[in-house]
Amino acid sequence: MTTDEHAERFTLLRPLLFTIVYEVLGSATESDDVLQDSYLRWADVDLTTVRDTKSYLAQLVTRQALNALRASARRREDYIGPWLPEPLLLDEHDPSTDVVLAESVSMAMLVLLETLTPDERATFVLREVFGFDYDDIAAAVGKSVATVRQVAHRARKHVQARRRRFTPADAAKTAQITEQFMTAAATGDLEGLLSLLAPDATWTADSGGKTTAARRPVVGAAKVAAVVLNILRVGRLADLRTELVNCNNTPTMVIYSGDHVEGVFLVEIIEGMITSIYAIRNPDKLVAVAVPRRISR
Repeated sequence: MTTDEHAERFTLLRPLLFTIVYEVLGSATESDDVLQDSYLRWADVDLTTVRDTKSYLAQLVTRQALNALRASARRREDYIGPWLPEPLLLDEHDPSTDVVLAESVSMAMLVLLETLTPDERATFVLREVFGFDYDDIAAAVGKSVATVRQVAHRARKHVQARRRRFTPADAAKTAQITEQFMTAAATGDLEGLLSLLAPDATWTADSGGKTTAARRPVVGAAKVAAVVLNILRVGRLADLRTELVNCNNTPTMVIYSGDHVEGVFLVEIIEGMITSIYAIRNPDKLVAVAVPRRISR
């Protein structure tokens, strides 16, 4: 078998493999590193021994993702302030017709997955999102099939218990409310912001200590509105502009100061009101916003 065939098989499945790793790690940058390392391992594999390329590569990248997740555990413990997943800028490929995939890459779901153990997270992603059988998952996480079944059950119960009870707004409604939020924020319209925020709305900001941001979640519509207006107040940022893009399959507000990305705001909308705002302001996590990705399952 030639190196070209290794590359062809890997490239064909790369969107799927990237999505698996991203959902396990919550970082597009780290996912790229894992895929690069995985490909080097794949290039040495005798393809005559591979019966199912998709299963083989899914197992390979999952093992590497788990290694990376465990290695980063200490860094996350020492992280300053809340840790949020890295926003994922999506290209013209629209996963919204695939409801399971769309929800699985949402910021709300990724934040929820952060509460699982590494094995629970990988098992949940492979089983519930991608539909792999327990034999494949057992090989990926290095556990027996019986153990993986127990892990899957535990992870599923954990996610169901913490998942929002109400159905999130559809894409068109989300886009409309996000645009209204963006306009109100950019123009300093306090009343406009308050009309869009649920009474118990939450603001969670990830700065990693590298820029000014609240180090604990801010709760309550009035407090959240004040935080938003403080960030965008006139004169604070030079050449301020905003742009609406698709991150994690939701309309997302990107804040620029000149050509520099200052932050990415993703909103969660339930029953027509903004219930959560995830603000990524750590410059290390904003690099990936310049690179559109394609996801698949």
